[in-house]
Amino acid sequence: MTTFYIFLGLIVLVSFLLIVVIMVQNPKGGGLSSSFGGGGTQQLGGVKKTGDFLDKSTWVLSTALLVLILLASTTLIQDKATNTIDVTDPNAVETPATLPDTNATNETATDSL
Repeated sequence: MTTFYIFLGLIVLVSFLLIVVIMVQNPKGGGLSSSFGGGGTQQLGGVKKTGDFLDKSTWVLSTALLVLILLASTTLIQDKATNTIDVTDPNAVETPATLPDTNATNETATDSL
């Protein structure tokens, strides 16, 4: 179950990075790549092809997100298949060792009538 939480943390981190990379891009091609050099004739800080980097990083992060989601679901399914109950889970249900005798309460109720 702890591997699931590790994958969950990684999913949140990759999702945040993917949001940042997508928000930096401009849909009309302006974005960060246009501010670092305009039409490609000038260079500011040595950045030549920021658009290509942002495009590739979007694909890499989205692929990583898909793989992490699949791995997390696989580990969750395997944990459910082995019926492991997390001891630290406050909602874990325990079955009682002995069940109360329901016939005894019914007999005393009919005897008093």
